[in-house]
Amino acid sequence: MKNIIYICLAFLLITASSCGDNASNKIKTANLEKAKERDSNMKAPPIADFNSREFDFGEIKEGEIIEGVFKITNTGKSDLLITDAKATCGCTVPSWPREAIKPGESADLKFTFNSRNRSGKQSKSITLKTNTAKGNEILRVKGTVLKKETA
Repeated sequence: MKNIIYICLAFLLITASSCGDNASNKIKTANLEKAKERDSNMKAPPIADFNSREFDFGEIKEGEIIEGVFKITNTGKSDLLITDAKATCGCTVPSWPREAIKPGESADLKFTFNSRNRSGKQSKSITLKTNTAKGNEILRVKGTVLKKETA
């Protein structure tokens, strides 16, 4: 029983002595200044603005190849980078700007859609990997492919 009392007293002494430090006294003002400077130098992420997020090619005959363009404008305050562009299938092939798009400038994302062996309503996505706040931007290509007439 005495051991339990000694352990409890030791625990209380340790707890009481450790509470004397004030956490705010441990903050170094030099580190605060560095953090403020770092935060003020950070640029806001770029903003990708598109003339349209959807390209509707209407009705075409099976086998036709459609070419289209999405215009991308950087309305942010830092360079816009597109590191990759992938379509949902091999029938749609995007070609994106490899150079950074400066704030206020625009660039074209071109694509082709091959309707060979496709018929009916079509909806394909092009996913861009970017340095925007969202990280991914999604564009759509859609329309209807009329079945080729067989002889």
